[in-house]
Amino acid sequence: MSLCEIVNVSEEKLYETVFVILRMIIFDMTMEESIIYTTWYRSPCGDMLLGSFGGALCLCDWAARRNRAGTDSMIRRLSGARYVASESDVTRLAALQLDEYFAGVRTSFDLPLRLFGTEFRLKVWNALSEIGYGEVVSYRDLALRVGDVRAVRAVAAAVGANPVSIVVPCHRVIGSDGRLVGYAGGLEAKRRLLEIERCPGCAVR
Repeated sequence: MSLCEIVNVSEEKLYETVFVILRMIIFDMTMEESIIYTTWYRSPCGDMLLGSFGGALCLCDWAARRNRAGTDSMIRRLSGARYVASESDVTRLAALQLDEYFAGVRTSFDLPLRLFGTEFRLKVWNALSEIGYGEVVSYRDLALRVGDVRAVRAVAAAVGANPVSIVVPCHRVIGSDGRLVGYAGGLEAKRRLLEIERCPGCAVR
């Protein structure tokens, strides 16, 4: 007995129904891909906006950032997605791991990431991700890791544009003299993050 006989519909009607169902599934997947789910996280150092796209974390940024709107505009433009204020599995997991980090019981993050930026910025952010917990490097050191010591200013700009703070640890980049310079969340937040990690190579001043 054929499927058409079982459900008592014509073959044409069956194909039409299957086509509609498939189209709905594809539409739902497309809609899911075009949404960045955002939620606020209240850290001990200040409020942060978490965002997920396609099952990965794409945003963990400070509310106090001077160019907060610029960061959001960049992500929207490069992702082609819109922000929707709603939690996701990824943002909930990120919040949990951030809680553990601030409690001093987590030294690395286990989160899927989706970063939006230029090729150069992505290269710098990848280098940032390789700076270990409790380690600090200077902007010059980071430029060397990226492969061009002459690009210190460009590297510094890329560090400042990092949209996934803490998880991609831009707070571990300091001045050559050990001083704290430049941070989207403010120098006090940077100081507190380094104190959590007890960075031995940083003067934290």
